[in-house]
Amino acid sequence: MTVPHVILKSKRAQPFFAHHPWVFAGAIDRLEGEPADGAEVDVHSFAGHFIARGFYNSQSKIRVRLYSWNPNQALDRDFFRNQLEKAIRFRELIGLRGPGKGCRLVFSEADGLSGCTIDEYSGWLGVQFTSLGIAQRREMIADVLDELIQPQGIYMRTEKGVGKLEGIDIRDGILRGQPPTDDLIIDENGVRFRVHLPEGQKTGFYLDQRDNHLAAAHLSRGRSVLDAFCYSGGFGLHAARAGAASVECVDSSENALALARSNAELNQLTGIEFVKADVFAHLQARVEEGRKYGVVILDPPKFARSRSSIPEAIRGYRRLQTLGMKLLEPNGILITCCCSGLVTSDILEDLLAQIAVHEKREVQILAKSGQAPDHPVSATCLETAYLKCFISRVC
Repeated sequence: MTVPHVILKSKRAQPFFAHHPWVFAGAIDRLEGEPADGAEVDVHSFAGHFIARGFYNSQSKIRVRLYSWNPNQALDRDFFRNQLEKAIRFRELIGLRGPGKGCRLVFSEADGLSGCTIDEYSGWLGVQFTSLGIAQRREMIADVLDELIQPQGIYMRTEKGVGKLEGIDIRDGILRGQPPTDDLIIDENGVRFRVHLPEGQKTGFYLDQRDNHLAAAHLSRGRSVLDAFCYSGGFGLHAARAGAASVECVDSSENALALARSNAELNQLTGIEFVKADVFAHLQARVEEGRKYGVVILDPPKFARSRSSIPEAIRGYRRLQTLGMKLLEPNGILITCCCSGLVTSDILEDLLAQIAVHEKREVQILAKSGQAPDHPVSATCLETAYLKCFISRVC
């Protein structure tokens, strides 16, 4: 098979020989051939050595996304079937697939399918395509998914801003099969949650926090708990089920709170207060009231979407964690989460130490964790390690 060639600049090939999947425009010396956007291309070193095969996109800063390092492997249906099957079988192996469960079946670069995310919710799939080459092949991907797992329906979600960045012109909606039911429910650690595929955040639910929800719940028994940015109640409901003395769930979205209330009723959980408010303002008001909690959980949305926004994001995390620490009673538990991949664990750890000194509190980090194992981290693309969760004792 003859495909166009992308020739890298001198001394720019090493990351791609090491299987990093993103070739940015600045690494490219020239093109040999005229690839259409979304077409297969072979990436070669400046010296002419084959490195990998991927999809080209002149509209994206990631000019080529790499998928195979085998020069004889076409990026065809057989390739995608093999990659999807490997990803699905792994989730089965670790026990995360099954009736009534929610699971990330495909995690983009971590599963060798850059720009393709697939979640399964009790028989329905939520898919997200953030690569033009993958989006162009969505019908073929849907065919393979029908063949492998026979979902009841496949619902396509888009991510804000990605269409413009990647030149993708698709809309949210049914890709295959039946629309998801209004009463789609999954079980996570014994807590049941409603999932709204057409309206929920991400592809419907925060599956990446599964293990962190459980870890936080173990520390909430008998304590008063504040769950900030609660969304559908993931942390708060787990805490209530574990025997928290009280739970206060705060979010600025009424739709999120309505979903959280519905989930509490679904699980017959009581003693939960739901508060619609700007979270920063609410925490500040609670500080001024002199309110104290045994557990404070901070799980904000992504603060840093580009490198230029990192300083502002750090200021946001500093303010949020300062307020959280002020609200903790002695020997309280502070659980801080960060889904901004550009803000590293080291940055957050240093920030926690600075705030501890400023607030004259002793802080012991009990655990540091990331996303659940159905969101694996690729050793050759560490950008896939985006979620950080610190569980600390504040004396």
